[in-house]
Amino acid sequence: MASIRKGLLQLVFSGSFMKRWNDKMRPMELVEVDKQAHKMIAAWLLFELNSQDLSPEDKAALGEDIVRGGIFDYLYRLVITDIKPPIFYQIKANPAHYEKLTTWVLNELQPRVQPLGKDFWDAMQTHFERQVRRDESLASRILDAAHLFASRWEFHLIRDLNQWDEEMDEIEDNFRTGLEAHLDLAGVRQLLEGPSTRLGRFAFMCGRLRFQKRWSQTPRIPETSVLGHMFIVACLAYFFSIAVGACPVRRQNNFYAGLFHDIPELLTRDIISPVKSSVQGIGDLIREYEGRELELRLFSILDRSVYTDLVDRLSYFLGIEVGSEFEATILQDGTARIVSWEQLQGRYNQDAFCPKDGHMLKICDHLAAFLEAYTALSNGITNAHLQQASWRIRNLYQNQSLTDDLHIGALLADFD
Repeated sequence: MASIRKGLLQLVFSGSFMKRWNDKMRPMELVEVDKQAHKMIAAWLLFELNSQDLSPEDKAALGEDIVRGGIFDYLYRLVITDIKPPIFYQIKANPAHYEKLTTWVLNELQPRVQPLGKDFWDAMQTHFERQVRRDESLASRILDAAHLFASRWEFHLIRDLNQWDEEMDEIEDNFRTGLEAHLDLAGVRQLLEGPSTRLGRFAFMCGRLRFQKRWSQTPRIPETSVLGHMFIVACLAYFFSIAVGACPVRRQNNFYAGLFHDIPELLTRDIISPVKSSVQGIGDLIREYEGRELELRLFSILDRSVYTDLVDRLSYFLGIEVGSEFEATILQDGTARIVSWEQLQGRYNQDAFCPKDGHMLKICDHLAAFLEAYTALSNGITNAHLQQASWRIRNLYQNQSLTDDLHIGALLADFD
């Protein structure tokens, strides 16, 4: 039976500390969790575009490989934090050395990851065994292209500040060469060309969420961005999906619903929960505004007539049709329909219904906020906002459970 432990949650959150481009001049701190979020947004775009001719079964299998592969690679990166990318790529080029490093990484991850269950652990081991053998699947190529896109986008933030650095031209050439090797994948050319294309402009806009800091009026260590928060929620949603026995498509939908749940903040900024709840009707007004702005300023970039499937799927993740991303839904005859938790756990827990959690996603959103507050308090940053947020979330879930084996209050109690 899969279970969620404190150590796993803290491991996932630790990417908020892990700095990138640490040997270069930077206009802001760049951290691993932000880059991983941007990578998985690009991976989703490429997944949807390169799976249109697949059967539902094959598409579900590809989707599972991409989501799990993205999480596996992130966890791997968290362990090898002190190895600079050029050194890591040299190690990776030597199968014997890469195998030794991977064996050590898996040993480090095992105590925190194995409670998720044998299936997840076995899949992680298989994933890295294939990487050592250099097996190139469609999923691995999509993830590689998405990684190159997100890293190159980030690199362009610092490139002009480091014109004196002799490595800059070589880094740019490596990114471009790497992406050009994936031009046979639908969507890669548009990502490479950037904002001059609809797909590139959408992906570039999503990257801007790393500039928006959460809790902007509250000092914290570490500071977290909206983009990084979305990735943490996505990972938690996937882990919780495993723990409650969700079907593959439901697991994937929950991951991407978490990954995109705050994308309206591109348009509204981070409006804290007390503001949304303290004034009667303000939450509904904000949601109405978000929906209108999403259509005018975000979905219009993709253009429904050009990327119909992408817009429809993103709308489903965001709960546009049912009024909230935090409603449990299925798709019947192409229409989103609200269902109960019991129904989602029962008859609708099948790939054919394209199920997506709502209540569980909200729990993961709150847990990610709790991790932010708890970590800041643990690092000596004491203020009323952090203490109140921590208390409020503990109090809200102290008696709540999703299944007999997944009690939210007990999980939070581990952080005492």
